[in-house]
Amino acid sequence: MPREDSSPENPTAVLLVGGLGTRLRPILPSTPKPLAPIGDIPFLQLLILQLRSQDIRRLVMCTGHLADQIEEEFGDGRKWEVKIYYSRESSPLGTAGALKFAGHYLSLNSDFLVLNGDSFLELDIRRFLCFHRQQDGWATIGVRRVPDAARYGTVKLDALNRVVRFIEKTGLQEPGLINGGVYVFNRAILEQIPNGVCSLEKDVLPGIVEHGVYALEQKGMFIDIGTPEDYARAQELRVRLSQAAQSGTLATRTL
Repeated sequence: MPREDSSPENPTAVLLVGGLGTRLRPILPSTPKPLAPIGDIPFLQLLILQLRSQDIRRLVMCTGHLADQIEEEFGDGRKWEVKIYYSRESSPLGTAGALKFAGHYLSLNSDFLVLNGDSFLELDIRRFLCFHRQQDGWATIGVRRVPDAARYGTVKLDALNRVVRFIEKTGLQEPGLINGGVYVFNRAILEQIPNGVCSLEKDVLPGIVEHGVYALEQKGMFIDIGTPEDYARAQELRVRLSQAAQSGTLATRTL
């Protein structure tokens, strides 16, 4: 049986997998984006393997669009030696609204991980958690410098890696530091999220900068599959993605 424990060392991870995935519908008209196949496995399985490889075994999936398919694919998680709970939205709530709706699953820890279900950021979760706790802020974001930040919002940091500003996407083809879709949040953030539809990126994070939002830059693989072009690139990188998803245990041993 999978372990269900959640502790400060092994917190709960929330996966945001309820989005509509409108830009991929021409390619995957009846498949939820997190189940988009990368080679012969669903993209979401890469995130599960990444978490399990670093001993994060209690997962909450915030489902919505085509939720039945995701819940049928992964069940209770025992196949991957994790425990999966589902928080299903009856209508789209946005990234923050979905997190608020799943709040009753998050009472076991003072902080918890959150991952976007359509992006993969290679990172050492132990180091990420340690950094977050050292800063004593409300949130920490995994960020990645990319050569072309045109379709992303960017993050402005001070010399101490504290976020001073979130900059909306400009469409300019230039390098930038972007949000990699992986977070650690203190439970206090749930009180800042109103009921109903709400976005982490647009509505919540900019409003809590004064409470301490930090960023830790990552150097490993990053990809999201939000567009047909990036989904095609993920296919080309499928072997490297699979290796990165399963190498976390080795990474933590080097600390």
